[in-house]
Amino acid sequence: MCGVVGISGTSSVNLRLYDALTMLQHRGQDAAGIVTEADGELHQCKGEGLARDVFRRSHMMRLVGNVGIGHVRYPTAGSSGPALAQPLYVNSPYGIFIAHNGNLTNADELREHIFRADLRHLNTDSDSEVLLNVFAHELQARVNSSLPGRYFCRRRAGA
Repeated sequence: MCGVVGISGTSSVNLRLYDALTMLQHRGQDAAGIVTEADGELHQCKGEGLARDVFRRSHMMRLVGNVGIGHVRYPTAGSSGPALAQPLYVNSPYGIFIAHNGNLTNADELREHIFRADLRHLNTDSDSEVLLNVFAHELQARVNSSLPGRYFCRRRAGA
């Protein structure tokens, strides 16, 4: 069980995402994270613990943008630790984030396929990272043929 929120607005979404995560805190207390987008750049902050403990004023000031996603984690699959805080990121193609709630029943099979097909190294035992890399694999197949780069963002270092 986890909590996931996404907001697209006409003004800054960082505080609304934070408020939503605090309201969803009962869905996960292991970790919290937010990613926002502004002017083609992605901004991220995540860490272990409750939302109120992860996000400081300085973090919120850097989470600029009118679009964003947030996640609070309760580990039902995989282990615990800072690397498992979501949203998770993969840099190819173009850099994408995912916030996921659920369990993949065939995660081990998919993990093996990802390695064989793309030689992708997974950093965690999280099924969400597997899902992110499956999506990245399929997106890469289409990027080469049909998606122009202007639809993707640059990533900024997180807090």
